[in-house]
Amino acid sequence: MKPNITKIAVTTVIALLCVPATLFSLRADNNADIARNLDIFNSLYKELNAFYVDSINANTSIENAINYMLNDIDPYTEYIPAKNHEDFMVVATGEYGGIGSYIMERPEGGVYISEPYENSPAAKAGLRAGDLIMMIDNDSTTTWHTSAVSEHLKGQANTSLRLLIKRPYDPDSIKTVNIIREKIKLDPVPYYGLTRKSLGYINLSTFTEHSASQVKSALLELKKNQAVTAIVLDLRGNGGGLVESAVQIVGMFVPKGTQVLQTKGRTEQQVKTYKTTEEPIDTKIPLFVLIDGGSASAAEITAGALQDLDRAVIMGDRSYGKGLVQTTRPLPFDAMLKVTIAKYYIPSGRLIQEFDYSHRNADGTAQRVPDSLANVFHTVNGREVRDGGGITPDVKINYPELNRLVYNIVRDNWAFDFATKFAAENPTIPSLEEFAITDSIFNDFKRFINPDKFKYDRVCEQGLDNLRQIAKAEGYLNDSTKQAFDHLATLLKHDLQNDLTKNRKEISKILASEIVKRYYYQRGEIIQQIKDDETLDRAYIISVQPREYERILGITTKKKK
Repeated sequence: MKPNITKIAVTTVIALLCVPATLFSLRADNNADIARNLDIFNSLYKELNAFYVDSINANTSIENAINYMLNDIDPYTEYIPAKNHEDFMVVATGEYGGIGSYIMERPEGGVYISEPYENSPAAKAGLRAGDLIMMIDNDSTTTWHTSAVSEHLKGQANTSLRLLIKRPYDPDSIKTVNIIREKIKLDPVPYYGLTRKSLGYINLSTFTEHSASQVKSALLELKKNQAVTAIVLDLRGNGGGLVESAVQIVGMFVPKGTQVLQTKGRTEQQVKTYKTTEEPIDTKIPLFVLIDGGSASAAEITAGALQDLDRAVIMGDRSYGKGLVQTTRPLPFDAMLKVTIAKYYIPSGRLIQEFDYSHRNADGTAQRVPDSLANVFHTVNGREVRDGGGITPDVKINYPELNRLVYNIVRDNWAFDFATKFAAENPTIPSLEEFAITDSIFNDFKRFINPDKFKYDRVCEQGLDNLRQIAKAEGYLNDSTKQAFDHLATLLKHDLQNDLTKNRKEISKILASEIVKRYYYQRGEIIQQIKDDETLDRAYIISVQPREYERILGITTKKKK
């Protein structure tokens, strides 16, 4: 029996007509909900403003309401008021008008210069790390926070400002400094050079619109050096930035037209594919990419794509796990909305997003994707890789955990303040190649720390006190257990000088970085840090063993017939 073609056709048309009608109905219901709730919010705020016992700051209260709503969606969807527009653009362009310096606020109050940029107006004017900013022009800043100080330090290039600063460890501690603002261009490649005899090292700190050109310049310069036999791209601590910049950098190492990622939104129309568009610089040279828990977003796209394409050995620790893409939308009064519009998928097809913001735990925190639910994907050479939790390195480096003593030295600015004192007393230091923390410097640091002011985290003591209370409640606190507790308390008592000596290696690394930074800026700090770097040591060992490099990447050598 033949089917009734006319009946089938009519039924199909009716079905197709019903779909948009249903969608229209859902959209209409959603729009009605939005209109109703906006009307409620508008009326509520008017009533609150009219009858609440105290005056209400409209800017603060409305902005708080917006931020609370957006935080419930994901941490990357943000409201950017007009006052923060310039700060947001710095992330994308790496450029702003100002004096060129990092600043920091200390717990005891006050905003300090923490690190002038090399050749910046701040450095040219003689500002140093550790300088307390007391006045900007005619305004006292003693009660200001970093946001207010930053806002006043920034401004149009070629405009002037006057700072009154207090410099520690200087007989003439109060100084007036006149500065001419300039257009500051943050260098996304603060250092590149030869290390470990044959590794061409490139440190990339962020992904701005200038990152690709800077990496390209560094790569071409390194390739001129005949000693360079492998390239290292260091993305540790790189929080990401522009997707397009990541695609361009990947394109330097893979053939033109290679797919780097695909972004997918709510609809099929929001699918976008990114491919490399220029001829590569080098598709053969051994390549190593270094990552850690601070590598996110565009840094993960770069590392993940090169891993999926079997073009680089990824080394270090698992990356952050941000697989979401944002764009900006204009709002009234020069405000903006940075909104998550898609998820990105790297060449193997995997999504590396770590947190599921659409499903929350009971306490409101986002759920992690458990390892047991991770899906297996495959690289070009057939190696297994997984989704749902950042980029897992091909060669994992077990970085030592920062113990509480070393953490407190950094947190409470003991290393920072010692470096400030050291720089005040030593106009110069040896070259970067020769500088090291000597016995004399380390012993000076030990004497510098005031035991009465050094704050230990009383983890052991508190744990012992808690155990003592439990024993008492359970009826076990007799004379013998009291004696045991007292003896254990003696064993767990801190000995600051002994603790400093036991942790000399890690403390010396921190001191060296802080001190070198005072003389050679960020470039010097990086050079100092990579002197003793296990990840680079391992990269060098692999680079001089071609078969090991190929084994890691799953490259098989086929014999010619």
